[in-house]
Amino acid sequence: MLVSARKGLLFLFISSVVLLFPAPSDGSSNSTVNLNQSHNKTGHPLEMTPKVLFQLKLHALFHWSSFGFLMPVGIILARMSSKSKSGRCIRVLFYCHVISQIAAVLLATGGAALSLMNFENSFSNSHQRVGLALYGFIWLQPIIGFFRPERGVKIRSLWYFLHWLLGIAICATGVTNVYIGLHTYHERTTKNMKLWTGLLTFELSLLVFLYLLIDRWSYMMKQGNAPIEQLRPTDNRRTYPTTLRKELGMVQE
Repeated sequence: MLVSARKGLLFLFISSVVLLFPAPSDGSSNSTVNLNQSHNKTGHPLEMTPKVLFQLKLHALFHWSSFGFLMPVGIILARMSSKSKSGRCIRVLFYCHVISQIAAVLLATGGAALSLMNFENSFSNSHQRVGLALYGFIWLQPIIGFFRPERGVKIRSLWYFLHWLLGIAICATGVTNVYIGLHTYHERTTKNMKLWTGLLTFELSLLVFLYLLIDRWSYMMKQGNAPIEQLRPTDNRRTYPTTLRKELGMVQE
């Protein structure tokens, strides 16, 4: 039954990815813009149509929501499930992790579709090249996740390490590319991106702090309690201070 559920989720994921890609447009569309040229012959910034600007903002929003929010949240949820001792809580956190990561992949795919269908992509800058590599790896990661081995199988440890390492690498690279994208948008439009860069940094700082807090929360809560060794004797014999033992010995004599 578990295998059937995984296959159903995988089919739903693939179907959603296919539906995200719009129909190819003809070459007469005036919404295509060369993002590799930032200035015209007069040296002034290129003017972009409102439609192109909207598509750029939507592209940025999709990737910010994916790499800058949902993927880090998914990592935090996985961390919480590893620290939880309740079976029901672990299942809930696991499915929330799966849902958040699928949503992140779908949003990133939507951003990729906008870029490939509406923008001129010569992959001559770092933002486009890193984005192209990310598009491949983000589709590989959920497939690896769906086909995870059962607990107790020897290959499970290797699978867990690869899944964890690839997830962290995708998230970190994606966040870096969002920063690069904000800088690229500033170069193309001359608009000030300091506010959005600051908001992204503030949000990510909160998520990193939460991740570290979850890792140390149980240890921090134990600091207010006395160690068990101090509350219970190390053996069955009652221990007394040295002077009291001497007095008890004299009374017994």
